[in-house]
Amino acid sequence: MNENIVNILLSLPEEPGVYQYFNVHNEIIYIGKAKNLRKRINSYFKKNHESPKTRILVRNISDIKFILVDSEHDALLLENNLIKKYKPRYNILLKDDKTYPWICIKREAYPRVFVTRKIVNDGSEYYGPYTSVYLANILIELFKSIYKLRTCKLNLNEDSILKRKYKVCLEYHIGNCLAPCIGNISEEIYLHQIKEIRSILKGNISKVNEYMKSKMKEYAENLEFEEAHEIKMKLQKLEDFKSKSIIVSQSIHNVDVFNIDKHESYAFVNFFKISNGSVIQSYTSDIKCKLDESEKDILSYAIVAIRDKFNSNSNEILVPFDIDLDINSSIIVPKIGDKKKLLDLSKRNIQFYKREFIKQQSLKKSDINMKRIMQTMKNDLNLNIEPRRIECFDNSNIQGNYPVASCVVFINGKPAKKEYRHFNIKTVEGPNDFASMEEILYRRYKRCLEDKELGLPDLVIVDGGKGQLSSALKALDKLNLIGKLNIIALAKKLEEVFIPGDPVPMYVDKNSETLKIIQQLRDESHRFAITFHRNQRSKGFISSELDNIKGIGDKTKEKLYKKYKTIGKIKEADIDSIIECIGKQKGKIVYDFFKLG
Repeated sequence: MNENIVNILLSLPEEPGVYQYFNVHNEIIYIGKAKNLRKRINSYFKKNHESPKTRILVRNISDIKFILVDSEHDALLLENNLIKKYKPRYNILLKDDKTYPWICIKREAYPRVFVTRKIVNDGSEYYGPYTSVYLANILIELFKSIYKLRTCKLNLNEDSILKRKYKVCLEYHIGNCLAPCIGNISEEIYLHQIKEIRSILKGNISKVNEYMKSKMKEYAENLEFEEAHEIKMKLQKLEDFKSKSIIVSQSIHNVDVFNIDKHESYAFVNFFKISNGSVIQSYTSDIKCKLDESEKDILSYAIVAIRDKFNSNSNEILVPFDIDLDINSSIIVPKIGDKKKLLDLSKRNIQFYKREFIKQQSLKKSDINMKRIMQTMKNDLNLNIEPRRIECFDNSNIQGNYPVASCVVFINGKPAKKEYRHFNIKTVEGPNDFASMEEILYRRYKRCLEDKELGLPDLVIVDGGKGQLSSALKALDKLNLIGKLNIIALAKKLEEVFIPGDPVPMYVDKNSETLKIIQQLRDESHRFAITFHRNQRSKGFISSELDNIKGIGDKTKEKLYKKYKTIGKIKEADIDSIIECIGKQKGKIVYDFFKLG
């Protein structure tokens, strides 16, 4: 501990405040709050900390500064503001990388109501922020449909309206505005609509409902049925909106709900704002733990930061456990009833958010890993591009019978099974793997050139040695693709990699990811070719047996194959079973053929 730190520790006051730790570069690395600055700061230097992160923090402290405040509550607010401003390395920080939308009631004659992400200090009212711009827009659409507010930016002062300075616009003609610009609606009535909108934004839908119902009754009693019907439609829209809100309990008013869960080095905090029995705001954030902070410490910080972020002044806060927090609100840990159900609902939201977060983190790691593997393959195989799309080919036949081939596709190092293709060899007679490989590559890439949507792969792999590679190159030469496609061959015995123009094989490290992916491609193409070959061979064998029976067509053979699966089972079947399958006349022909020879 340096002499400067020792002197500071001896002179610390025993009062509430906020302290700042600086490193040798005079950068703030940690900000904290304390009821008693002397006790709190000294504890960092006198304890033998279990957390290695905390030990590293203490080693890096070269200077300490502090700010005295009147109360712990003031310390909480100051700490939150300083952390947001300086973002110290060792402080947890509420993720705040988004500018959330607000609903603005503009300070002007005949106020506009609109969604904005920018707060202007001009006396306008702002409600929010809303974590979902979709919800904010839904509210604006609701207000437009019920109240038909103006959207123009005209200066609608009394003098301009009296002098008929403005003309109605299209919004008036299509029924979306009541045209205050020409005095069609009084400012008093318009401001009463704004008052109702203000109540809805505060969650007081019931009061607006009561007022509208009384007005509807009044219109009906005065036989003003059109006006009564119009209010009825507005009431229906309000009810529709209310039914889509999360209703918890009509007895719960002006309450904030907070819950927390930790996973490895992250904590997840959920916030609900409850007004008049409904959840009117919901927000979940992930917080990166820096010094192995406890759930109590993280939740205390999050409550202050989130309430500040959402401008919440609820007088009651529900939390899952006791926390030491000096704020102007009651902190309650409910055990039963509707308030406990709210905490459970908050926990379920955290669990869902956490699952999605972990999945996204896994995808990010996978993406980083994939990029690394692609770069490694490019370097190991001396390619000009990363092999994002790889196609691998293999042949299969038995003494030239039923010759087939397969093409398997890997995208970003993973099998893309929907892209797999198999081929029947059409032009090659007898067991000729080289000619078969030439035919298949020619057919495959001729089609790719004709169909631009298919595109060409970044790397082609053929199963075999120099002979198969030479045949593949003949096919590419016919299509003028030499030099435009990366191609290699993988020999089975010694796992040698052959590249065009080099008679000496390339040996890839046996433990490398490059060789493992190439082997996986080769094995998958072999499996896919063998499977297709077996299917073709089985069908061919059955067809050849049944083809010798006169009077038995393809549909009849299909029925027999569907029922009995193999030729052996057809031979073993009794006449009644065969007749039941294909009819009396054809059944007798098949039965006699196999039984009488």
